Formats: sequence, C-alpha cells, structure tokens
Amino acid sequence: MPPAIKSLKRRTAALPDTGPDRDCAPVLSVPVTAATLEGFIAWACSDRFPKQWSASFIGDEIYLDMSPEELETHVRLKAEVSRQIHNLTKAVDLGIFYADRTLIANQDAGLSTEPDGTFVRWESFENKRVRRVASRKSDDRFMTLVGTPDWVVEIVSETSVAKDTKKLRQAYHRAGVPEYWLIDARGSVVSFQILSYRRSGYVSVRPRRGWLRSMVFEREFRLLRERDRSGGWDYTLEIREK
Repeated sequence: MPPAIKSLKRRTAALPDTGPDRDCAPVLSVPVTAATLEGFIAWACSDRFPKQWSASFIGDEIYLDMSPEELETHVRLKAEVSRQIHNLTKAVDLGIFYADRTLIANQDAGLSTEPDGTFVRWESFENKRVRRVASRKSDDRFMTLVGTPDWVVEIVSETSVAKDTKKLRQAYHRAGVPEYWLIDARGSVVSFQILSYRRSGYVSVRPRRGWLRSMVFEREFRLLRERDRSGGWDYTLEIREK
C-alpha cells in the first residue's frame, strides 16, 4: 500500500463516534492515484473530493483536516490578516493576494496544500516562478497555483500543530518560499513569527520594539488583540513603512 494512503488511513481511522447517526457519517473514498502528487492534485480538484475538508500532500503523506475552524483564535484572526494583506497589496500594486482554500503545488518540494493565505508578486508571474493552471471545464477558470509563491501564512489550530510548525515549515522551505508567517493565538499571548528564507532553513525575524520586518512586503508589522464587547478577541494587524 502506498505510504500516502497508509498515512491517510491512520488519520481517518480515529473519526469520532457521531452517536445515533454514526452510520450516516461521511465516508471518504481515496483513489489509488492520490498516492502521487499529480494524482492528489487531480483528486483535490475533482468533483469527487469533499469540498468541506482541507487536504495537504506533503512528501509521502496526506493530511486531512475535517474539524471546523475555531472562531476566536482562527477565523477572526485569519480575516484580519487577509483583509490587511489584501488591502496593502492592492494599494501599492505589489501582486495578488489569494485567500484561504487556494490550492498551491510545488513539484520539487512534493507539496500540495491550501494555506490560510497566499501572495504572489507580479514579477513571479512574469518570470514563470508561479503559473495558474486552468480547470478542465474552462481555460479561464483556474484551480491551482503551481510553483513558488512569495508568501504564505498558516494559523495554528489544535489539529494542525505538527503540520504547520514542522511539516509545512520544511516543505515551504524546500519549495523556496521566501517568507512564511506562522501565527498561533491559542495561548495567553499571540505568537506571531515572520520566517525568512535562508539556505539552511527559515530564520525567525527578530522584533524591533514589537515590530517585525517583512522583506516581501517592504513593511513592518505588529499583531495586537484585545477583548471586544462580546468577550471575544478583536485582532488588529498594524502596518508601517520602515
């Protein structure tokens, strides 16, 4: 049995008992072709793939995340980061920001995944570091970004700790992604890292008076949060020029 399928079976074998309706729990049929990167991408882009689930192909393993995203430490944080990066890149015409559920693939890294956010500079499209792959249904409806994006962000959840902090960190580095943002808001203090590419691995940018410098966006960033009127978390990603 291919190692990718074995890994998937280990991870799906522990699905929780759904009580009286457990016989109606979703059943995932994984094609044998998904054991290769090309086969996995074809499956992830097909009508047979359950769109409510998030999937990653990393090396020889397939990761499926079937858990809903936590509202205060994931959904609201992702919305703020996405809003600010989208607005910034449009305002200064740097490139294109792609929101979560964007499928990216890199052959050299053996990687296909859906980051919480992806950014591609105009130059990366122009020099073919990244290309958009159209779906089979239409030449102008794109499904996948192939190559090396300039920036990705992952927001850590309870089910993605090892994937985000180890597996994807290594895979994004193999793919040559210049900058990887890793954010974990589950604790009493928000962990916000800007990881900058070096040949030997990613290096965490050192904060300067609470600000982190991004070479990709040519700006400094600071992530703050405070309680809102409902008792939940309100996040603010502050941006300034150096």
